[in-house]
Amino acid sequence: MSTATRIFDLLYLQQQKFAKADMLTAKINNQWQPLSTQDVVTLVNKLSAGLIKMGIGGNDMTVEKQDKVALISRNRPEWLILDLACQQIGAILCPIYPTTNVSELEYIFNDAEIKIAFVSGNEILQKVKDIELRVPSLKNIFSFDDTPDATFWKTIFENITSSDIANVETIKATVHEQLCATIIYTSGTTGFPKGVMLSHKNIVSNVFNGKKSFPFTDDTNGRSLSFLPLNHIYERIASYIFITSGYSIYFAESMETIGENLKEVKPTIFCTVPRLLEKVYEKIMAKGAELQGAKKKLFYWAVDLANKYDNIKSGGIWYKIQLAIANKLIFSKWREALGNNIKSIMTGGAAAQVKLIRIFNAAQIPIYEGYGPTENSPIISINCKGTGGTKFGTVGLVLQGQELKLMEDGEICVKGPSVMMGYYKQPVLTAETVIDGWLHTGDIGILEDGKFLKITDRKKELFKTSGGKYVAPQPIENKMKESPFVEQVMIIGAEQKFVGALIVPSIPNLKEWMRTQDISFTTNEDAVHNPKVRGLYKELIESFNKFFNHVEQVKKFELLPNEWTVESGELTPTLKLKRKVIMEKCKSAVERIYQ
Repeated sequence: MSTATRIFDLLYLQQQKFAKADMLTAKINNQWQPLSTQDVVTLVNKLSAGLIKMGIGGNDMTVEKQDKVALISRNRPEWLILDLACQQIGAILCPIYPTTNVSELEYIFNDAEIKIAFVSGNEILQKVKDIELRVPSLKNIFSFDDTPDATFWKTIFENITSSDIANVETIKATVHEQLCATIIYTSGTTGFPKGVMLSHKNIVSNVFNGKKSFPFTDDTNGRSLSFLPLNHIYERIASYIFITSGYSIYFAESMETIGENLKEVKPTIFCTVPRLLEKVYEKIMAKGAELQGAKKKLFYWAVDLANKYDNIKSGGIWYKIQLAIANKLIFSKWREALGNNIKSIMTGGAAAQVKLIRIFNAAQIPIYEGYGPTENSPIISINCKGTGGTKFGTVGLVLQGQELKLMEDGEICVKGPSVMMGYYKQPVLTAETVIDGWLHTGDIGILEDGKFLKITDRKKELFKTSGGKYVAPQPIENKMKESPFVEQVMIIGAEQKFVGALIVPSIPNLKEWMRTQDISFTTNEDAVHNPKVRGLYKELIESFNKFFNHVEQVKKFELLPNEWTVESGELTPTLKLKRKVIMEKCKSAVERIYQ
């Protein structure tokens, strides 16, 4: 098979070109246990056959009639096995975030008319059981874990015969590239989730255009560590690219064990979001702060040096010599902590701080920032390997095989084979979003040097002050987050006389500062009301204000004692701020700013 046009073709492409002993590997009972390419092929085919026997499939292969299968699980080999098994028989996979609340879950199950659900872990199982009676379409719940409370997933293929497998081959031949492969519900920052319908062609074209553009070269020794939720199209598309490039995929045990797993797996590549990079950097800086004497001086000298790094403009021979020394003495330890084998880290999902990208790249930990919404399957642009392929502070070059245009207001629009089929059951919203084949992303951007895309804001997040001036909150927020004392920040000021800020301090760093000032720390609440602490943040804001014009400068702020999280409802699963929710929850703080 020379051309892969459907998602499951990618599996057979690997089998044909570079069958592996460790295609998918997870830790079970403290041991890394690999599945070979052949193991995966066997499991996928058996599961497809079992699903067909249960009456699950593509039926007349129209999106309305295709059976919908829900998948709510942490990352593990079974995730991709189920995904590929559904794709082969024309069923639609609906992956859902494990953190989705019960009312959203019920909405998604009923909107998609979910037939069967696959879950991992007891907590998720209970959530699905809570809504089971209110979802008339739901016939069955299967668990990837052997538990007395649900049917174990492997029972589906207990009595599969060779003729059942032959039947899978027959059905596979009828699955065409225009068929809907998946519906991904994006929680968005407002309202009910929308179901983004993506076809095999949408996804496969993005896989090959991404592979060619970056480029991802075939590497049978390549290893990735998977920890970003697979139900997000970004980690999923990366997994497909890894499968077609011959890389092995290792699944981290949890978000908490990433540090250990990196050292054990020694990956060559992984995907992350800026928030995790920030946390890694904060940990490194906290360790640096504990050093004494000459070691401490050397550490800060290396970080300052890295902060001046530019991949386009050479710092000259003396700079290169110093950086080589810093890399040998200091940054080699950073690389060790990541497994000492990293060739590329892909970041996306939100804006990464330029400072961090600079420092990590200087430390020979290459970070490539990319961009794209679920509606484009998702990659629109990416910083690429090779000379002239990367510019810090941008989201890179437009992917080969698609067109980009900027509207008069700067809105980014894209056209090409990856643009979604539409929103499920929402023709009006689809028509507003895809116009003459152009996907209107709602993001505002510019092209630097005529080719590097830079996101400046979200169209919906721009606001007008009462003086009629537009303010883009994101650049101000990203700048302020460069301070080690700022954990989270939201810029406000719609229809108000001036710009304000809601700030969540970085409590560990604030505690350390308070200790140096002989201020005793009791609780977060007391700390944020302490006059000296407020004085520290006032100075911080003044130091950042000089980067912005008068209208954009923060005049007043409130410090908040508790971090915003997905669980408490202020962040989307991809860690974007739900601005309306925060405004509502922090009403009294907002009133204090504008009273």
